[in-house]
Amino acid sequence: MKKALKLVVNNSYKTKDQKFFFEKKELEIILNLYAKKVSEGSWKDYGLSISTKQVSFSVFKNSTENAVYKICKNFKPYNNNLKYLITDSKGKIFKNSHTLKELIENTNWKKL
Repeated sequence: MKKALKLVVNNSYKTKDQKFFFEKKELEIILNLYAKKVSEGSWKDYGLSISTKQVSFSVFKNSTENAVYKICKNFKPYNNNLKYLITDSKGKIFKNSHTLKELIENTNWKKL
């Protein structure tokens, strides 16, 4: 006798007010930066990681390597300046800000 597998998804931890992803405007800012860096030839690939604590946009110079940078949005930061971060693949914080636009505009990507 064969048993059927069932996929059970539990969304009970989410409320209507919580957003566990980048908002449309935030994603637009990140993808505009990504397009610019791809056209320069410095970035090659990207990936997204999503959890209930944060979402991150990982940037790769080569698709077979670890992420060079991660642009992260923390959902429950203990400090308002830690809402948006740029980290390395191990989590070391290079830069942080309370707004994504400010973080992207004030980062010297060549010096990172």
